[in-house]
Amino acid sequence: HVCPKGMCIIAILVGTITSCFNMKAGDSKEELLGSVHNIARQDYCTEAPTEVALTREEKRFLLVAERGDVATTKKMLDELKEKPEVFNINCVDPLNRSALIAAIENENIELINLLLDYNIQVKDALLHAIKEEYVEAVEILLEWEEKIHVHGQPYSWEAVDRSSSTFTPDITPLVLAAHMNNYEILKILLDRGATLPMPHDVRCGCDECVASSEHDSLRHSQARINAYRALSSPSLIALSSRDPLLTAFELSWELRRLRTMETEFRADYNEMRGIVQQFATSLLDQTRTSYELEVLLNHNPGGDVWQPGERQSLERLKLGIKYKQKEFVAHPSVQQLLAARWYEGLPGFRRKTMIAQMFEVGKMGAMFAMYSTMYMMAPESELGKFLKKPFVKFICHSASYGFFLMLLALASQRAEYLAIELFGPDWMQEILMEWKRKERGSIPTLIESGIIFYIISLVWGEMRALWSDGLLEYVTDLWNIVDFLNNIFYMLWIFLRFTAWFLVQKELSLGMEPWYPKEKWHAFDPHLLSEGAFAAGMIFSFLKLVHIFSVNPHLGPLQISLGRMIIDIIKFFFIYTLVLFAFGCGLNQLLWYYADLERAKCYHLRDDYPDFDGQDKACSIWRRFSNLFETSQSLFWASFGLVDLTAFDLTGIKNFTRFWALLLFGSYSVINIIVLLNMLIAMMSNSYQIISERSDTEWKFARSTLWISYFEEGDTVPPPFNLFPTAKFMKRMLGMSKREKSGSIINKSREKAQERHDLVVRLLIRRYVVAEQRKRDQFGITEDDVMEIRQDISTVRFELIDILRNNGMKTPKLDQENITGKKGRVMERRLLKDFQIGMVEGIVNDALTSDKGGTKDVFSKIAKAIGRKATGTGSKKKDWNAIARQKSERRDPIGSSSEAHIRRSRQSLRRHIIENQGSALTSMDPEKLIEYNPKLSEMPPSARVAYAKFKMPKIKADYDNKVVDGKSIQDDVFDNSTVVNEKTPQGSIIRPRPKPPSRTTSISSAKIPGPEDLKDFRSRTPIPEDPNERRTPTPEPASVKTDAKPVTAVAAPALKPPETKVQPPTPTKIQAPAPPDTKAPASPKPPSPTPPDQKPSPNAGDKPATSGAKSPAPAKPQSSAPADSKSTSKGKPVEEKSARVTKPGGKSKVTGEVLTGWL
Repeated sequence: HVCPKGMCIIAILVGTITSCFNMKAGDSKEELLGSVHNIARQDYCTEAPTEVALTREEKRFLLVAERGDVATTKKMLDELKEKPEVFNINCVDPLNRSALIAAIENENIELINLLLDYNIQVKDALLHAIKEEYVEAVEILLEWEEKIHVHGQPYSWEAVDRSSSTFTPDITPLVLAAHMNNYEILKILLDRGATLPMPHDVRCGCDECVASSEHDSLRHSQARINAYRALSSPSLIALSSRDPLLTAFELSWELRRLRTMETEFRADYNEMRGIVQQFATSLLDQTRTSYELEVLLNHNPGGDVWQPGERQSLERLKLGIKYKQKEFVAHPSVQQLLAARWYEGLPGFRRKTMIAQMFEVGKMGAMFAMYSTMYMMAPESELGKFLKKPFVKFICHSASYGFFLMLLALASQRAEYLAIELFGPDWMQEILMEWKRKERGSIPTLIESGIIFYIISLVWGEMRALWSDGLLEYVTDLWNIVDFLNNIFYMLWIFLRFTAWFLVQKELSLGMEPWYPKEKWHAFDPHLLSEGAFAAGMIFSFLKLVHIFSVNPHLGPLQISLGRMIIDIIKFFFIYTLVLFAFGCGLNQLLWYYADLERAKCYHLRDDYPDFDGQDKACSIWRRFSNLFETSQSLFWASFGLVDLTAFDLTGIKNFTRFWALLLFGSYSVINIIVLLNMLIAMMSNSYQIISERSDTEWKFARSTLWISYFEEGDTVPPPFNLFPTAKFMKRMLGMSKREKSGSIINKSREKAQERHDLVVRLLIRRYVVAEQRKRDQFGITEDDVMEIRQDISTVRFELIDILRNNGMKTPKLDQENITGKKGRVMERRLLKDFQIGMVEGIVNDALTSDKGGTKDVFSKIAKAIGRKATGTGSKKKDWNAIARQKSERRDPIGSSSEAHIRRSRQSLRRHIIENQGSALTSMDPEKLIEYNPKLSEMPPSARVAYAKFKMPKIKADYDNKVVDGKSIQDDVFDNSTVVNEKTPQGSIIRPRPKPPSRTTSISSAKIPGPEDLKDFRSRTPIPEDPNERRTPTPEPASVKTDAKPVTAVAAPALKPPETKVQPPTPTKIQAPAPPDTKAPASPKPPSPTPPDQKPSPNAGDKPATSGAKSPAPAKPQSSAPADSKSTSKGKPVEEKSARVTKPGGKSKVTGEVLTGWL
């Protein structure tokens, strides 16, 4: 809709007033500019972008900016700065690109600096630079944003008009950098303190989520997708998570849950889940030794501590199986470790021939009873320990289960009866005849008694598994469900057999004859029901062998395919049953009367005696359509061709009724047999094709799940020996078991295990980042490379022509057709021809105009959103607002350079203290300790050193917990504090998120150069340095000159710089920073800019000054020689900043880094 005149302003005022009334003392800027304000500012004022015709000067300005002509651009800016009626520096081309965005896309750093000097509106240029992965432009724009931003006001990319913005409002610099998976840009943003809050739960019911979902559900879902796409960035996980494997597992499981709840975006969530799983698998590719792999897979921060050389628990691998990380589990390194653990205790078994292996397995299977007996009596004996080996344990359990299946097979063939009939004497034959006569309610035979004993032991084992694993984990394994159903059938068999025996004994006590032939038993006699339950349990027992076959490389993939096909069959039967029930109802209603006539012919002698001799046909077909159940059965068997058309030749049926019944039966055959049955075959074929493509991964995952179940402690002896108490159990009952370790020993062990894990993770992350960076550099020449070369050549050409003209030389006239390439000519044609993206009015305007016009009631929507904040009525509901407030807690989206200075300064000091704990501590300059604690400035130097010795454990703890490898390892993005545990009791203690260091923290200037004298020294690779690595200082030549201009200054300031007051940006023009005020101290900021009309100081660099500018342009760091520099503002001198001049190269005593140049 188009907002009426004045309604947008009123809506904004109402939203602002509402947010002010709801404001609290602790609300952050993001909370004050939250849902209500954004909806009022953006959602209620959606208008089409205004098309403004470009003037001739603006076209020429955009044209030279696109070509990279810096000299002409500067000349035009100087000439047209006083003509706002014909020239606007913030003009955009038909594709909504300003000159700054064109410079970013062309990667022209000089043009970017020039445009910023003339105060061009940045808008969303920072996001464009991140999207283009132009790191130098990102650093410059971050510094510029920090200079011009006013606290409490939106950032430049947030203040862009929504109708003309390229990015959605939920895209922040950190989110976009994570989408691009650019490690270097993410490192810059995270070092500055930028954070990414966890998105709200998909079922969140806070006011913000409710209002956002009701107003625009598509934008609400897309915002969540963008947030999770950022969280699934491998570079972000590597930089921000202390335990990247755990983070990847949990995030993958969360994405799996989201794809089932938001099925519309299933493809997006599947893609993100695949990226996260690939990242976890890629970390395994970086492992080089078995030690690293074992430390990674056995890490368990909250449970038993694993020490190298002990029995491996593989807790992290079990977690991967729980979260269905199939690629991770099927990794060759993991499978090699599992295979070595599986065949432990059997050296050389895998190298034996197949016949030798079968002989070895048969020998162990035949001795399972002896192994079990020895383990029960002497668990620490050689045979007892041998039974605990995973492969031996599996063979013994399989042999025991095979013996149970043999008993079932003997019982199904009535082995006792057959043995007596073949080999028994006459007296045993008489006993057999008596058994057959008294079969109803008989006691179990010898084989059946053994089966009952086995069943009791199997049920006891399942009960123990349910108790140890828990109900939820027990139900997630489908084979446990099969075992549960199997045990239910067996328990029904035992119960019904006992019921039949009880009824027979009761009839005997009443003087009745309970034994009569089986054909005269009641249809629902307990003995008959028990036989049915026993038959079903026997089928399930034999089918469970498929689970054991999963260890075989030939039968395992087949078993996986069979499992997927069963799922397809279940899906198919839902539709099949519906069709069967529909036609069953129709045919039964049509033919039930004639079926009753056939039944009367069959039972014409007596009601309970059918005449099969005289009425064979009637007795065979009357059941076909007698009721709904019989009709459905007939139709089911008709699918297999077991029902012919003679079943419709019923007594008394009329021609029309028979024709209509045959027509319905034919329709059923076409639908169910031809259509649905072939659809089932196609589904099964498709499932097999999918499984066959991933058969190796699926089979290895299933095999690993089976292997892991035999690695765990407990359930060592197989059934039925598990019913007997073992010596270990008796010791535990008598209190003779080993004493547990004390709490202090456990805590120390956990600290050492955590250190081992952190060290291995740092190494893996370092290798992973190096490998990814090399992959990026291994690409061939791309279109971006060609455009960069073209832009450099064009810039050099125009600069050369400008230099020749300024020196009075004649220059040839440029051929306009050969200046740019094909794409450049297309862009220039659009500029010169006034090309606009919009509708041609007057052609289809009438068709697009709606008569249902009218204004939108803005106030009713605001009142509706506010009215949802209703108080509780006493019911126990979740406080979604409290949950959202904790999960949405975030800080500055781009951070600040001062925070990065403070982090590096403190980290360098702590690293120095830790690495030089002995004599280095006493010989340290006491002035350095003031940076760790500013209150030490009041103490004498000796007291400062004594304080450092006293605080050594605290400093080391802070260093170990918060800082690793030169960067913060606190999980800022995947912080546990951002996830609210709904089951946490009120009295529990929740560890808060560590707050960022204040920007106003005072830093001593002793012997630390200021930002005007030092340049940011960063290594060529963004990979964090390992503090344990030692480097050899690399000497630098005596004199090296370079024109490269650094874009950031990261050294801590020598003195507190004067506070720089910045005017808030207006929608039309961004004001440059005002002259600094030397009275009020503030956080460290870059030096104040030098106005263009002032001459630069002798040490300010060789950049030419700009004359006649209205407002001062922000200064960029200069690559000048080390000297004392002075900064002036409005003619007032500022305190001089001094720096220690060091030798031209060497190793820093503080950070340990190799410094080059005058650093």
